[in-house]
Amino acid sequence: MIQSPFNCHFELTLELIGGKWKGLILWHLHEKKVLRNGEMLRLMPRITQKMLTQQLREMEENGLINRVIYEQVPPKVEYSLTPHGEAIRPILEMMIDWGVDYARDKNIVIACSKKKD
Repeated sequence: MIQSPFNCHFELTLELIGGKWKGLILWHLHEKKVLRNGEMLRLMPRITQKMLTQQLREMEENGLINRVIYEQVPPKVEYSLTPHGEAIRPILEMMIDWGVDYARDKNIVIACSKKKD
């Protein structure tokens, strides 16, 4: 058995999907299925190219996303979710539902169009 640096499974989960951008990247990949780098930058205008690249590399190394490189000029790279990345969908849906409820309760106007059923 490999010794883990994590004290609990929740800590591991936060390491894999926590932070400002990873959850949002995963959500957009769930919604769109396949995205290219430029598309992600347009969906998340406040993320820098450097940060996006870093987050995508970490999630690829952790087995949450696939990266496919097409040999053409200019190069084309597409990102999609692995089965581990797909398995996070229920968590992300619960998080967005919580955010919708919280925003409504606190009278916070959100620009996106997610509506709770």
